[in-house]
Order: sequence, then structure tokens, then C-alpha cells
Amino acid sequence: MTPVPPLLSGRRAAAGFTLIEILIAALIGVVSMVVIMQIFITFEGKKRSISSGGDAQASGIFALYTLQDDLRQAGYGVSSFNLLGCNLSWVPTAVTPAVTVTLTAMAPVTINHSGIPVGDANTDTLLIVYGNGNGSAEGDIIATSTSPNYSVQTPTAFARNDFVIALPSVRPNPCGLTLAQVTGDPLAVTPPTVTPSAWVAGMTGGTLFNIGNNPRIQAYAIRGGNLTVCDYRVNNCGDTTASVVADTTVWVPIVNDIVSLRAQYGRDTTIPMDGIADVYNQTTPSAGSGFQCNWARISAVRIVVVARNAQYVRESNTRYDATNVPSSEAPIWAGSSINPPGSTVNAIDLSVPANAPPNETWKNEWFLYRYRKFETVVPIRNVLWLGALAGC
Repeated sequence: MTPVPPLLSGRRAAAGFTLIEILIAALIGVVSMVVIMQIFITFEGKKRSISSGGDAQASGIFALYTLQDDLRQAGYGVSSFNLLGCNLSWVPTAVTPAVTVTLTAMAPVTINHSGIPVGDANTDTLLIVYGNGNGSAEGDIIATSTSPNYSVQTPTAFARNDFVIALPSVRPNPCGLTLAQVTGDPLAVTPPTVTPSAWVAGMTGGTLFNIGNNPRIQAYAIRGGNLTVCDYRVNNCGDTTASVVADTTVWVPIVNDIVSLRAQYGRDTTIPMDGIADVYNQTTPSAGSGFQCNWARISAVRIVVVARNAQYVRESNTRYDATNVPSSEAPIWAGSSINPPGSTVNAIDLSVPANAPPNETWKNEWFLYRYRKFETVVPIRNVLWLGALAGC
């Protein structure tokens, strides 16, 4: 008879985990997952804040650069004292059926021009005009004017497709002028003459201004939380029809997430003028005594653009209140505290973000976003060269 071996002491009859071991393992796993998720949430929040801040930084810099570039050129070819404040008419090339538009009170820079549709609430618009011609900034004398040609003293300064403005020897009152385009080569005929697409009688002894083959009449506005631009020479930027204002082929978005644009003129108020801007405000010259002088006194523009990150920032699980916000106060700029000191007439208002979540609870909480503010003063160099004008 074979003996039965004794049971081994301390050995288990069957392999496996006990219930307590399984519960301990599950607890460790849950704790690990909670820690990992907390780290992930924190990391994502910081990443979103940093990356979105970088996006706002890039958008703001590009928007400011674009505006600065145009403002520096403002008035080139159209800053002659006799042109300032004149009404200018032309036919935009992309409008069908063709229509003649008139820009009232043409100037190098106009803030909130009456003919430009307003942008987003509490933002400003800019209208900037400049040319790229090779002729004299003071124009060329028109020796004779015989339909359909102008005989000028320096025909070599004009070329086919150049845009020109003819001004009579005596500035008309009111001053209404026409933007025309040279249709032929002035040097191809004898004697050389300039043939415009729209000839105007009575210009003998007047002045013909050449503003080049690609003059810019640019309107800028904040629309839908984006910086948009309208080329007035191509489209009718003064059309207030809702469908036209919303048309992105007319008002072209060029920088996203720009929520504010504010601007002020830098003007010389010294009498007689000394050519130094000493006051900043939004007062646009109006027709009447000293109309041209008042435009000539504007030698700089102060602007601010505000960029916002595309997504609102939630760094805690609780709803933000006044003491727990990414942005504790609305951005301010130099133009917020002048005329009189402490005035907020020209302050930055961010109360209704254009891309706020649809939930009305969040609708007016601008402080859910992070912002970048960019401001500067841009001299209007093509006005500065006029200097301190006698009689102004």
C-alpha cells in the first residue's frame, strides 16, 4: 500500500488573487488614473493658455503691421494742400451694373468716415488713401485742355493706365473732382498729351496729379471679430446693404480674432501752426472756414488693436467670477484717458465677444478670454513734409 504524502505546510491548495488583493490593485489603479487625469487637465490648460496667447500675439502683431504699413504711406500723391478735403468720384471696377461712387472729403486718413459702414460695436473704422505715382506730389501744370486730351509740362511723368486727378486753377467750392485713368501712351503722339478715361473741361492752367497705376483707397473695419479690409477702388465700400457689408469678397477678413480697433488723430492746435501734434482726438474736420488747414494740421494717427485668443479659458472647475478670471480688467490704451483726463469715450469695450459660446450665461463675460493689446503712434509723413503752412 502506497503511503499518502503529507500536505506541504504554508502552501496554498490553489493559485490566484484574494478579494483584498484585487480591491487594493483597483484602488491603486483608480488613484493613478485620477492623478494622471489631473496632470493632463492641468497640462492642457496651461498649453491652451500659452498657445492661445501666442496666437493672439501673432494676430495682433500682423494686424498692427498691416495698418502701420498703410498709414505710413497715407497721403502720398494726394496730400497737396489744394486737394485736401475735395470730393472724389470714380467707378469701382468690380461693381455691376457700373455705378459712380463719391468719396466725400478725401484725406490721407479718415477715422469713422461717414460713408463707411460701421464695424463691430465700440470699434472704429479707418479710411486710408495714397498713390504710387512717379510724378511730382504737387502735380503737373496743364498747359492746354482740349477734348479729350491734357497737354502737360512733363508728359514723361505719365504712362498708360496711370490714375490721374485734374484740379482747376481755382479750387471749386464745393470741390468735386474725378479719378480717371490714362488710356494711351502720352509719348506715342506728337506733341505728347495725356488722354484720360474721363476728360473734364475747363482745366487749362490747372494741375494734373498722377497717383500711379495702383492707388489705394483702403477701408478697414472690425467685422465679426476679424480685421477686414475693403478696396474702395474695386468695390463700393460705402454700400450699407447688409448683404454687401457681410460679403467677405467685399470686406475681406485679413486677420482673425481682432476684437477692437480704436484710433485718434494727432493734430496741431497751435495758432499759427507749428507742425507739432499736441492733441489727440477723433474730431474729423468739417466743411467751412479753415477746412483745408484743419486737415493739414493732422500729422499723426494713434491706434490700438486688441487680439483675443480663439477659445475662452477655464482653469478651474467652477464658473468664473470677478475674482477668478484670466483677464481681471478690460484692456485700456493711451486714448482712454484724454480730453478730459479720465474720460473713457474712446476706451476699449470688450463686453460682447464676437465668438462667445452660444450659452447666454457666458455671453457678456469678456473676461473669459485672454487678450493682447498693441498700440502705437504713426506719423503721416506725407503731410509732415508740408510743414507749418502760412495762413494756418
